[in-house]
Amino acid sequence: MIFNLKLAACLIAPLVLMCGWRASAQTPRGARTSRGNASRGADFVLTRENASHFAALALRCVTKEYPNKIEHVLDDASQVQSPRALHPAFYGCYDWHSSVHGHWLLAHLLKTYPQLPEAAEIRPALGANLTAENIRGEVAYIEQADRQSFERTYGWAWLLKLAQELREWDDADARAWSRNLQPLADTISARYVAFLPKLSYPIRVGTHFNTAFGLSFALDYARAAGDRKLEDAITTFCRARYLRDTSYPANYEPGGDDFLSSSLTEADLMRRVLAPAEFRRWFHGFLPGVAQGLPVNLLRPAQVSDRSDPKIVHLDGLNLSRAWCMRSVASALARTDPARRVLADAARLHAADALSHVASGNYEGEHWLASFAVLMLSTPNPE
Repeated sequence: MIFNLKLAACLIAPLVLMCGWRASAQTPRGARTSRGNASRGADFVLTRENASHFAALALRCVTKEYPNKIEHVLDDASQVQSPRALHPAFYGCYDWHSSVHGHWLLAHLLKTYPQLPEAAEIRPALGANLTAENIRGEVAYIEQADRQSFERTYGWAWLLKLAQELREWDDADARAWSRNLQPLADTISARYVAFLPKLSYPIRVGTHFNTAFGLSFALDYARAAGDRKLEDAITTFCRARYLRDTSYPANYEPGGDDFLSSSLTEADLMRRVLAPAEFRRWFHGFLPGVAQGLPVNLLRPAQVSDRSDPKIVHLDGLNLSRAWCMRSVASALARTDPARRVLADAARLHAADALSHVASGNYEGEHWLASFAVLMLSTPNPE
């Protein structure tokens, strides 16, 4: 099966990645197309220009309280409150986890490009929300009765991603925000450690409850923060629950509202857990057809029929998350491994398809897709 996608010199006006760039993206080499065509496409990277556009998208939502989809168990009438009253730090961007990764996005962009034109707006926005008082309010909320599964584990993962970003940023404001956020990070870490021994089976869906995604960011944080208890809990779980996985049925992907690939997300987690040689053996048993360009539907971008539908637009996020997973997994494979080229080519194809739709004009996607786009662009492209 061969298909083609031709892009204009730039993607769309608000998201110009590389003006003058031209790409011809095709199926990965293993899916019966030539080796060179897909690989001649541009390498997608985070530039100062597109960082500015992504920052503008996030700035429009981190203080936008409504519309809002809260995840809130009511114990009595007194708990009928506004999103900002419930979540004094993370009340914007439609829902709690999107607000958290909207803050990660702004921190990451300003850390990467300190002279970003939007810096004068980013610092006050982060400073206003990431106060010690606001974070105490977030901790108090999570520690209430009936909050045991609140944002488990998707929101937990993004919170630790934000904590890691601030921890690793050599900036006076970031150090203050990091100190403020630490009690919430500690609370989330403890939740992981208590939860994982009870999780008898990994959750393998392509949405918020996916276990592998939730553990990937948490493991990165644990290692950055020196949180050995969390790191040990995650690696123990992964070896017990994922190590024996073989011939994963990725031909059934995607689901109609997926924004994660259950197969690629697991592979991206296991490359963190296993030593390089062990991971390579495991990967070829897990997805044995990749070197031959199979399954085709895993390596081809998902089609999005309605970007105003808040569930269907998840598929744009799927294309972005597939791309960052493919980049990371490909980089972990040997340079001579044919699967490395297949994944790298497929990552370019997914990136080209998805990036032109991040700023669609529909808040259903715009409130979160910028974070996925920046994470993909910040993931090194395999050489």
